[in-house]
Amino acid sequence: MIEKEYFGSCHCGEVQFKIITDFPELTTCDCSICIRKNALMVKVHESHFTLIKGESFLSEYQFHTKTAHHYFCKQCGIYPFHRKRVTPDNYGINVYCLENVNPDGIPVRATVGKGMK
Repeated sequence: MIEKEYFGSCHCGEVQFKIITDFPELTTCDCSICIRKNALMVKVHESHFTLIKGESFLSEYQFHTKTAHHYFCKQCGIYPFHRKRVTPDNYGINVYCLENVNPDGIPVRATVGKGMK
């Protein structure tokens, strides 16, 4: 895929953002929160992420080492993105929150978060 701009949002639309990516791969994670939210993620550098609106609608959740920052919309409860633990200058974006993105055919890598200390 060619690197381009994609727009995303939570379900109610109060949180809106854009990213730039070429979708080199998607990831899943088996840590205790990711396995429950069942998101399929694409990693983007913070310079390729822009929060367009909704900062006041974001609720942050942290656990364990309190390094990763998981964000949810306070109104609809959807998880649109998180700031990553291992690479804190990157976001994990929930591809199901992106407009006009079909993840079929993009390689998916399963990451091991459960064993992280």
